[in-house]
Amino acid sequence: MKFIPAFIILMTLYVSQASARQELGASKTEADVHVGCLYPMSGINKLYGKDSVVAIQLALEDIDKNMPDAPKLRVIVEDTKLKSSRSIRLVRDFVRDEKTTFICGVVSSSIALEITEIITNLGVLFIGTDHGSSRLTTNALTQNYFRLSNNTRQSMHAGARYIQENFKEIISKRPIRIAYIGPDYDYGYQSWQDLRNGFKELKIPYEPVAVLWPSLSEIDYSAHIQALKGVKPDLIVNTLWGGDFVTFLRQSSKTDLFKYSRMANFDTGGNYETFSKAKDEIPLGLIMSARHHLNWPDTKENSEFVSRFYKKAGRFPSYAAEGAYSGILAIAQALVETKGSTELAALRYALSSLRLKLPEDPEGFTSFMNPVNHQIQQVIAIGEVVNDVRFPPAKRMLGKWRYYYPLEINYSPLEVGK
Repeated sequence: MKFIPAFIILMTLYVSQASARQELGASKTEADVHVGCLYPMSGINKLYGKDSVVAIQLALEDIDKNMPDAPKLRVIVEDTKLKSSRSIRLVRDFVRDEKTTFICGVVSSSIALEITEIITNLGVLFIGTDHGSSRLTTNALTQNYFRLSNNTRQSMHAGARYIQENFKEIISKRPIRIAYIGPDYDYGYQSWQDLRNGFKELKIPYEPVAVLWPSLSEIDYSAHIQALKGVKPDLIVNTLWGGDFVTFLRQSSKTDLFKYSRMANFDTGGNYETFSKAKDEIPLGLIMSARHHLNWPDTKENSEFVSRFYKKAGRFPSYAAEGAYSGILAIAQALVETKGSTELAALRYALSSLRLKLPEDPEGFTSFMNPVNHQIQQVIAIGEVVNDVRFPPAKRMLGKWRYYYPLEINYSPLEVGK
């Protein structure tokens, strides 16, 4: 018999556990409503899935504590492996085998778009908690889809407003020179389109000097960094995310890229994952945002969410956590509104009028659903990288905040509740 080293056995067990299906909340026999969630639980972006599981546990605790009339939820979490065909199969399995009423989660915008094409025929609701493409709340919108985190339109329009306020000296003299780098799939394409739409609506003169599309999970950005250096933009707008953005930062920080150009990532760059992995390799002064921040807003609700997550997980949360937390709370609140009914028209109506106080909400503001486009409306905070050691292992965080309340958005009407 061939000897297998113990460390290989342990590694195999770890991988198996990391990618295994997880069930949270009530048992299958006790549950009133079943929810199927899809997240990457393995691979380079597995942190998003791991953090989402912890946040779902927190949400279930809060439902038990604060929503005595809520039906008992059973939440099944499966690993998408960031593969479209697998994700579609899992959705069908959830509906057929687990009798799910809700699908939730999904990190990839491309996968989310494919799922929206089948949910109506399957008779389920899709609660988006992470992916960002604004196509899902515009031309690809379906009546059974609701998103509980910012989309690229919101983030990029906030970014355009930030540029208008903070690059006045350049804009007053000439068009601002913009270089764009984003992932080569729907999220990256839509982010670039949304940024340009923001410039147009705010009448910001700009000149696109480079548009770069690295592959998802790229390992070498040297050619892209050289291209950005060559065009000398006033501002690089970067929409890489997760491990890709961390890799880009580590490689670019060893060059003089930021000596002549500033860089912004208005949607995902300010994720805690960036700070915990890149540490002091993140240049000071970069402009970034995310869908949730550990240190903004400075409220009791946000502080408690962060500390509870840390106590349960032994680490601070990425923004994916608050998205998953929000999605499960939204499902419970909708079911309370329908008095436990899982009739789709009633649930659509309840979700369309949703108001939900979330950790990311500043004092005096409550997140609310736009009933026309099924997109949650939230305040977006944009900051600069500063030294901050309060959230180890991170050595830098965001500060010098500017924040933007939601604007009225005009989309083509959707027949809500039909």
